[in-house]
Amino acid sequence: MSLNLKKSLTIVALAVFVASEIVSCTPPKPAKVVGLQLWSVKDDMKTDAKGTIEKVGAMGYQFIEAAGYGDGKFYGIEPAEFKALTEANKLTFLASHTGQGLPDSVKWAETMAWWDTCIAAHKAAGVSYIVQPWMGEEGYTSLAGLKQYCDYFNAVGEKCNAAGIRFGYHNHSEEFKDLEGETIYDFMLKNTDPAKVMFEMDLYWITEGGKNPVDYFNAYPGRFELWHVKDKAEVGAGPMDFKPIFENAEKSGMKKIIVEVEEYNFTPIESVQKSLEFLQNAEYVK
Repeated sequence: MSLNLKKSLTIVALAVFVASEIVSCTPPKPAKVVGLQLWSVKDDMKTDAKGTIEKVGAMGYQFIEAAGYGDGKFYGIEPAEFKALTEANKLTFLASHTGQGLPDSVKWAETMAWWDTCIAAHKAAGVSYIVQPWMGEEGYTSLAGLKQYCDYFNAVGEKCNAAGIRFGYHNHSEEFKDLEGETIYDFMLKNTDPAKVMFEMDLYWITEGGKNPVDYFNAYPGRFELWHVKDKAEVGAGPMDFKPIFENAEKSGMKKIIVEVEEYNFTPIESVQKSLEFLQNAEYVK
């Protein structure tokens, strides 16, 4: 072997070694902060809440939103114990879905007392957001009834604020229908106090309701602090086009994204894992 060839091979080998060292020293990209609405695995939570939380934490979700509050407990577990369970699995107990229907004047005090108990339980569990995901028929049949709901939500939001918790409302598709010349969702945005009521936008249901999320971000910037990232089945399974929505995240006021799966091509646990993998790999998700 000639001296020049020997030198060339040495230089190539050295270059390969240096390149491999650079690659090996490059830190991995940090995981994106994605949460899971536990309604996605509701049957698993009923049969084995502890084991399900362990699986959710192990697959890489960073926080959860509950859908199992009742009688001062979460999925039948005391608030402090449920908080400890989530934290032991590297999860934050960020948010919770619960609520009460619109009370009349007779039941107002009773309903507010229910909220006092509810808020105290959530505070003990370290929750940052309480979200009501429904309204009774009064909110869909007249603007007068809808206005009563808005006033009610403002009152609940004020109570939550006093405990250091943010209150919000989660939409389905019905809120995008017109009622007496007004779109229900727009009326709610206009008649709730932004300091007391935020909105958790379900990206799938708003599109099912015939509206574009970005139009609402432009019309009501900063009001949509939480998003439910949902598709027909697993996130990314179609038909949702998430890219233009995420490109307007800052305008919306979005603080956290939460996966929800309600129809499945796989088991619920597999479906939420595939949804997380899709969002982790999507370049437009920051």
